[in-house]
Amino acid sequence: MTPFELAEPQSLKEAVALLDPDDASVRPIAGGTALMLMMKAAVFRPSRLVSLRRIEPQYAAIAAGAEGLRIGAMTTLSALEGSRDVRERTPVITRTLRTLSNVRVRNVATVGGALAHADPHMDLPPVLIALGATITTAARTGGRTLPLEQLFTGYYETVLERDELIAEVQVPAQGKQRAAYFKVTTGSADDWPALGVAVVLEADGPKVKSARVVASAATAMAMRLPAVEKVLAGATVDDKVLARAGDAAADEVDVIADVRGSAPYKRELLRVYVGRAVRQALQANGGQ
Repeated sequence: MTPFELAEPQSLKEAVALLDPDDASVRPIAGGTALMLMMKAAVFRPSRLVSLRRIEPQYAAIAAGAEGLRIGAMTTLSALEGSRDVRERTPVITRTLRTLSNVRVRNVATVGGALAHADPHMDLPPVLIALGATITTAARTGGRTLPLEQLFTGYYETVLERDELIAEVQVPAQGKQRAAYFKVTTGSADDWPALGVAVVLEADGPKVKSARVVASAATAMAMRLPAVEKVLAGATVDDKVLARAGDAAADEVDVIADVRGSAPYKRELLRVYVGRAVRQALQANGGQ
């Protein structure tokens, strides 16, 4: 690796001030699980890294309230996995994290870093989008709050400016909504998925009142599937409805190929696993 400057600010405001909106070689670093691999492979050669490890502890905390969860961006994935509040209020997050990479990565990787990296194979973004999560950012201009589904713009691309950091993630109370995440891998359970499908439903028995369905890994970014949601909304779920939902999913998205599968293969996975994720969500009791 080439030499670089390491800055260790004591506050989020100071960290933002150390970033350079005009210099792509200046980057923030949280857990560093992805960034360090990029540096070792010489894909990225920083002139300065701004470490976020010493900023205020509130940004590594989880708070629960009537409106849902507030998750600091520096919260590690293992802390999120082990949180009683998360397990009781949004158990789909806890279940998802058990097979997100391995425990060594989860002990270091952070929620904000995972989202900002925008790897379409990550398991957490589709789940959070389906749950209706929002993010709050910090920037020299004061930051902004936006739905998580608006963060991603393409393959490893987001709307974040170079001097803008994710500060917090807000997850609405799940209540009696039913949630499921299906991770389809061609390797071990904790491998990168060939397809991820997250579903959150409001339902009365088998009748769906509303649905949020999100696909990832087979697509360039985690994205909602409005055509599938339209098929499900107001429908009483049976094999025919799920077949229509699967067909809508396969027709709706541009599928990408990679080492985990060809585009036609992933399209068929999507056609099948949308229905399976819906069934799994319906079988959940208030998300449990």
